[in-house]
Amino acid sequence: MTAELVDIISQTNRTMLFEEINPEKLDILTLVGDVKGIDSLSDEKIKEINEHLLVKSFDEFLDKFSPTVYSFYNAANQKVMYTLKKPEGIQEDCISEIPVDQNNDFLKMLFTLIDTKRSQGTTNVDFKFENLLDMISPKKVMDDIRQVRKEIHYLYGEYDQLDEGDPKKLDTGDKLNTMFEVASRNYNNVMAMLPLAIEDIKTRLLLGSNQESNESEKIQIGMLTIGEVGELKIVEAPQNSNTELMVIDENNNHELSTVFEEDYESITESPSAYVKNLVIRTFSPLPTVKTDIDIKTEVQNYNTYLEFYKDAKDEFVKTVKPLVEKLLGVKMFFDQYATKNKGMQPSLLVTNTKLDMLVKSNNIPKLSTYLNTVNSKNDFTDTVWFGIVPSLELESVGKLKVSRERFKGNEKISKQDGNTMESLSMLLDTVKDYKIQLFFSFMTEEETTFNGIATAGIDRFIDKCSVLLRKEFSEFAIPCIPNFTIIPKDKSGVVIDTRMLSTENGARLSKEKEDILKLWIEGVYVGASYVAAGIVAAYQCPEYLKESFRSVKRDYPGVRFDIEAGDNSLRAVTTMAKEISGFTNNIKDAINRRNFGFVFSSENAQLQDTDIKRITVYKARSLAMEEDGFDSIYKTQVSTYIERILRFQSGDFKYDNIVKFFSNNPSSQKSKWLNEKGFINSIIQDGDDIGYIVDEKSSLCQIDLVFNGNVKNLEVMITKGTSAIKA
Repeated sequence: MTAELVDIISQTNRTMLFEEINPEKLDILTLVGDVKGIDSLSDEKIKEINEHLLVKSFDEFLDKFSPTVYSFYNAANQKVMYTLKKPEGIQEDCISEIPVDQNNDFLKMLFTLIDTKRSQGTTNVDFKFENLLDMISPKKVMDDIRQVRKEIHYLYGEYDQLDEGDPKKLDTGDKLNTMFEVASRNYNNVMAMLPLAIEDIKTRLLLGSNQESNESEKIQIGMLTIGEVGELKIVEAPQNSNTELMVIDENNNHELSTVFEEDYESITESPSAYVKNLVIRTFSPLPTVKTDIDIKTEVQNYNTYLEFYKDAKDEFVKTVKPLVEKLLGVKMFFDQYATKNKGMQPSLLVTNTKLDMLVKSNNIPKLSTYLNTVNSKNDFTDTVWFGIVPSLELESVGKLKVSRERFKGNEKISKQDGNTMESLSMLLDTVKDYKIQLFFSFMTEEETTFNGIATAGIDRFIDKCSVLLRKEFSEFAIPCIPNFTIIPKDKSGVVIDTRMLSTENGARLSKEKEDILKLWIEGVYVGASYVAAGIVAAYQCPEYLKESFRSVKRDYPGVRFDIEAGDNSLRAVTTMAKEISGFTNNIKDAINRRNFGFVFSSENAQLQDTDIKRITVYKARSLAMEEDGFDSIYKTQVSTYIERILRFQSGDFKYDNIVKFFSNNPSSQKSKWLNEKGFINSIIQDGDDIGYIVDEKSSLCQIDLVFNGNVKNLEVMITKGTSAIKA
């Protein structure tokens, strides 16, 4: 009985994500392999699964799963095609891989948006989405490149001045190599070069344009001089007679342009002089010999590039959006653990396979064998406590069929496939034996957001979940609502740029409304299950609780922490910014009357005169029924925790040891828990109790856990001899 509880169970927040991230990477089914005739996997196998599928941070997740979009060109319709699965039957050199990582402009824009909204604390109605959405326009992409360019030039200047062999020169060389690597990734990617080409033509054609009119005039670069009789005039500057580039020595531009030229030629499979000059002009601009610009051709090129870029970006965003929403979900899961002192850090085990695939009858034994290995032993290092199932299909409300389209309506797009209730039931039926609490959320669309629930209420969610009620697994099913809105559908327009016209004097940007090229992202959302599991996994850690509460027991996990009690929800808040001004009293009454689900709230609230500008947890219930609605999720977790501690300390439920565990002896586990009631994470709190009754005939021990007067029963099978009987 001497072992500290924290040494027995070191984590209560390992979470399993039932989602496919990158079909090209290994998944749980492939790694587990054939399980015929075996009850448990080897330690080596668990280690291998962890190496491939277990992550402890968002960066590690991107690193292990390297989410990717594949693109190829279709010469038949002159379009670029995107897909999340590597296309088969197309030769390798015709497929481009676009990594969806921290450097991807779309993802970068979304992270910036989330951070800005969080720091401002403004609701969706007042937030200026358009200010951040243009981060994916060519102009903003170019701004990023200019920043990279500035850093490259600065480092190159340093590098050039240092002596050969100087360690600092070698360090700077390493940094330069990394920056060139980032810059060079785009040489072969025509799509990535398009924003450069668009901005490049604009810069050259509209040089000297009046800011208001965006119309250029003919330009001859000149010099200011004082003439023979003192008159002031601008004369044409002398041009270099040869065709070499003018050298500006002071900032090594010429040398750098040579480096870029060589780099482009050595990396590119099919070099183009135009792109080579574009790369050099972009990363190492030099005053070049004046060449007459064929304005008509350049304007035509500009408009073609712009059109192509807009269409391709449109396709890209549509393809990548479901993947990006998964990535944002994982990021939000880890973001909830916002603590300076890391303790029991949440970890995520990604199955990397579609749920319907995982729950096929021939695959369920593989999942069971894995869970039996990590959840049915007295070693709790790899025990899985929670699961996340996003994107559950929710039938939409029936709409009147329109026979004739009088106005332009929404295009009927085939909806992205979600997870079915049948798959979820199968999964729940399997994981209940291993005491895994599953957080699930519905398809991410406008109807499942705060706005949707504020107008339509929660009845359709309750109806949808009715098939999961009164089942053995109900207490492990946690429906999470509402989903979070990153970009609302009606504010998701991105202006790419404006078409250009050629004029007598040069070129100008069109002022016509129809010449503004805009794409619609159609809204970006995050499933509530990611954030719900994230916050529950976070408050398991005593260090996390310590940041908001005074009395925290350092060696107890947060299994008994009731986020609904007192002002707990205003202290342990999510990192998500408020979205609406709140639900109406009618909707809140309905939520309180039914006590259904894990519900987030976007209300105006204060804690000690400080405004809470984050989304908080309003309810934290599973689908287990009580007289007054549904049961709190903490009860299931405490029960699982106590059962696991009891199994460990009683040597798999040996009768004598069970008696000792519950005795009034001051050193018994029950006495220790009863004596340490005053903490926010005490295992037994005021109003709680714990007792047991043994039925000798059936060898069953019934444990009664009392929470605030409500009794929860737990049954274990007593071991009389030395062999362990599975509970």
